[in-house]
Amino acid sequence: MTRVIDADAHVLEGASFFGQALKRWPDRIRVGGGPVPGIQVDGNRYPETEGPGAGCPPAHAVVEGAGDNPATPEGVLSDAGREGIDRMVLFPSFGLGVPTFRDLGFGAEIAGFYNEWLLDWMGDQRDRLFGVAVVPIEDAKASIQLMTRARELGHVCTAIPPALRERNLDHPDLDDFYAAAADLDMPLGVHGAPGVHLPKIGVDRFTNYIQVHCISFPFDQMTAMTALVSGGVFERHPKLRVAFLESGVGWIAYFLDRMHEHYEKRGDWLENGWKREPVEYLQRGQIYATCEAAEPMLGATVDQLGADFIMYASDYPHWDSEFPESSKPLRERDDIDDAARAAILGGTAARLFGIA
Repeated sequence: MTRVIDADAHVLEGASFFGQALKRWPDRIRVGGGPVPGIQVDGNRYPETEGPGAGCPPAHAVVEGAGDNPATPEGVLSDAGREGIDRMVLFPSFGLGVPTFRDLGFGAEIAGFYNEWLLDWMGDQRDRLFGVAVVPIEDAKASIQLMTRARELGHVCTAIPPALRERNLDHPDLDDFYAAAADLDMPLGVHGAPGVHLPKIGVDRFTNYIQVHCISFPFDQMTAMTALVSGGVFERHPKLRVAFLESGVGWIAYFLDRMHEHYEKRGDWLENGWKREPVEYLQRGQIYATCEAAEPMLGATVDQLGADFIMYASDYPHWDSEFPESSKPLRERDDIDDAARAAILGGTAARLFGIA
């Protein structure tokens, strides 16, 4: 029987996290602020539900199919059982905004707290639940220390934003961080999120969350891939592995082809950039992506690029998850063979994250 690994589910930090955080940092974190309930950090709401790049109102954030309490590990695993998921890799929700904190010392403190809290929250379920660490990526030195500690704790990935406030992911200041990730065999997961004050990539024209959501995820991932591939990050760090998340997989064949044209015709304009065809970074195991189980282009993507970089993800318990049937189309579709299905449902994630 195929083992199913959810490569991008989410923790709802909830009272367990915020109760401790509010006590630890009463002058930095508070509840409320504005017409929509939420968390405020140094005056910024998380999520910010109004204005350019608006995020999802908290009251509408959770999928209706989540039958048990998704803020507890027991509830998460009960729901996973309904879906037929054996293992879950847990990305943050609020924690995705940690790289945006202006006070980098505070960012490092709360990142370290989150990574330790997540370990405690998973408790004795760490054979089925696997944590993703957060780091204050604007401070590369602190991020290396926190990522190293997260690896010691058993976390299987480190989340990074698609871009920094004023720098892209190919900035040389990040090279030591990438080298450390490669040395630790720690995959990086590029994960955007509207409304948590990450750089606004193409969404500054929109204030309606649905429009923002439609644009932000794929634009974020394309921005990140452009930096990592054409900016030479994968070339300088050949053991670095990066997952591009929550945008489906159909865009990757198109975008690799688009980058191929620029590499072929004007690749030498980037002196410290790519040194080989963009698709070669995927072929040598540096590029991974999650898919939507029912997306029409999945079969064509497998035909063109193979299945060994593609991973199933539910996005549980966020509103756009198809839970409790998020994996059903993938289990039943007839445009991929059984070997590809097994790789996508669990084999690729097991290899990337080192999950037994």
